[in-house]
Formats: sequence, structure tokens, C-alpha cells
Amino acid sequence: MSQTYYEFGTAADRWDRAQMFFEAKEYVTAARILGGLVEEVPEQVAPRLLLARSYYHSARLGKAEEELRAVLELDPVETYAHLMLGRTLERQGRAADAAPHLRMAAALTGDFGPGAAHA
Repeated sequence: MSQTYYEFGTAADRWDRAQMFFEAKEYVTAARILGGLVEEVPEQVAPRLLLARSYYHSARLGKAEEELRAVLELDPVETYAHLMLGRTLERQGRAADAAPHLRMAAALTGDFGPGAAHA
């Protein structure tokens, strides 16, 4: 694919642009921009997390799962990544695979649900 105007500029410019497209619910375009950023700075969590969200919202669940697992390799206590991975797996019909991630997200936020104090 050829590059378009939104793929040019500094990393900060492209990050801002990707966020703008994401907020406008242009998830495919946001993902295209974010993919380049992730290639440049694979160790940064924020671009990967927004890329995963873009994939999730554009129903590219396999790609979302891949990015979320990469985020969790970089930051194993990233609460939102656990929650989102759980939701992504649920959306793929993989409730058993989702459960540990949803439990971890709940534990990290202290949200143990109703009756947890009695457990």
C-alpha cells in the first residue's frame, strides 16, 4: 500500500493523528498509523494498547489478541490489557481462556464483585 498524508510526520504527530482517528471511530485508519508506530517503538505500551483497541473495534480480534499479549509481555500488570484481552477472547467464544484475564483485571482494580468480602 502506498503511504498517505497521515502516515508522515514525527512520531508525536502520528500519535496525535492516530488518536484523532480513533476518537472519530475510524479504527482501520487509526490501526494503520499505529502499526507503523509500533514497528518503530515496539517497547512502548501506549501505541500497542491503542492499536489493540483499534483492532478490537474493527472486529480484527486475532490481531487485537496478538497486540494485547505483546502488551502483557511488556507490562504484566497492565490492568486494561487484561480486561481487554478477556473481552476479546469472550468475543471469540473462548470464555475459558478469557476468565483468568478477567479475574486478573478485577484483582488489579480491587473489584472482586458482589459477595467478595464474604469469600
